Amino acid sequence: MAKELKELTKRSENYSQWYNDLVIKADLAESSAVRGCMVIKPYGYAIWEKMQRQLDDMFKETGHVNAYFPLLIPKSYLSREADHVEGFAKECAVVTHYRLKNAEDGSGVIVDPSAKLEEELIIRPTSETIIWSTYKNWIRSYRDLPILCNQWANVMRWEMRTRLFLRTAEFLWQEGHTAHATREEAESEARTMLDVYSEFAENFMAVPVVKGIKTPNERFAGALETYTIEALMQDGKALQSGTSHFLGQNFAKAFDVQFVNQNNELEYVWATSWGVSTRLMGALIMAHSDDNGLVLPPKLAPYQVVIVPIYKNDEQLNAINEKVADIIKELKALGVSVKYDNADNKRPGFKFAEYELKGVPVRLVMGGRDLENNTVEVMRRDTLQKETKSCDNIAEYVKQLLEDIQANIYQKALNYRSEHTIVVDTYEEFKEKIEEGGFILAHWDGTSETEEKIKEETKATIRCIPLEGDTTPGKCMVTGKPSERRVLFARAY
Repeated sequence: MAKELKELTKRSENYSQWYNDLVIKADLAESSAVRGCMVIKPYGYAIWEKMQRQLDDMFKETGHVNAYFPLLIPKSYLSREADHVEGFAKECAVVTHYRLKNAEDGSGVIVDPSAKLEEELIIRPTSETIIWSTYKNWIRSYRDLPILCNQWANVMRWEMRTRLFLRTAEFLWQEGHTAHATREEAESEARTMLDVYSEFAENFMAVPVVKGIKTPNERFAGALETYTIEALMQDGKALQSGTSHFLGQNFAKAFDVQFVNQNNELEYVWATSWGVSTRLMGALIMAHSDDNGLVLPPKLAPYQVVIVPIYKNDEQLNAINEKVADIIKELKALGVSVKYDNADNKRPGFKFAEYELKGVPVRLVMGGRDLENNTVEVMRRDTLQKETKSCDNIAEYVKQLLEDIQANIYQKALNYRSEHTIVVDTYEEFKEKIEEGGFILAHWDGTSETEEKIKEETKATIRCIPLEGDTTPGKCMVTGKPSERRVLFARAY
């Protein structure tokens, strides 16, 4: 394991390679036999499960319920909303046949040409169309509204250039799809879910985010408004970490979903959709980790504490086992997840390196001398600081330490973002500063032409129009035309 760590590329040398190395070496995920798809390994999936569980609780606290809708979508459904199909047409995987057969020459299995589908089916890139065709059957009156559904699912978007967690052809996510009687209620829902995502990112992932609105160029296909949370990674690139869409009545009109309102009038339903995906795993890795491996926020770590014994003989191990059993009991009583690794097939030094690489927030070590002195060595992963503490009240100490680590990780990320967020007024300065990475706040005239020019010449995009912060009008850095406020630029994943 020491050799494995030594082979971990340093962030300063090649950030992209460091990320790839870390995902593989920390046992998070690996590429699969299917091009562009990944295998999420047990340790990586355990982190995703913690994310899932917390988000699911937050969704249910805001009145949402889970459902499940089909993986396959009739091609004609995608044709009903013009902007939507245009946005996803190039990414769709298509099912054309429903049967295989053995080749007559014995060469293997072939597609049965007689089993062609009458209508091709699309593996869902997102579920608006199949869900709104279903909602047509559920909604008749204002009494049937609102519908607040979420589903945990996989989706397929045919990506040519893939990177584990950040961009894969198949990925896991949740997608909320809600139906409302009024525009105001739907817009409020979209903003509420943006706030849920923001709270999760900051309070659980320890990742500070900027909440904002996407420009029309960057808006979700078929939406009237797209809200986003944007995070800054350690290499100075932005990562879109969650989006919430106000869909207006576009999908209701496309699928003829109408209801009788309280005035006994027929009108179209108002809609939202919102989602986050396993891309959040990429954000978690890139926002916090270091050259020694993962740094996980305690609230999302598969286990928050690992305990490693150091012993000379079985008698000493038995005594340590007994002492550790009491500590584990105390930790679990405080809601702390703990792993005791007393396996004899790995040396202690190997275990230390392994758990450091995997980002376990706190490591406790107990040896023969600790046993005599009623002490234990404590190491925190975020700073790698060690100290010796009495076993008396150690559980309470560790509980507080985990809270300190969570806060410290967030503060470190927030400090990085603050240090790498600048304000510029001229296009010349913008082109110079964008090479250094980070967020740039600058004036833009609001036109898609200027936005495209900036993107083509600098590879930077408008990440969002921030919902908070300076709203002072000014002049566009490119054209000199009036600008309502500064917007957030960055190069992004």
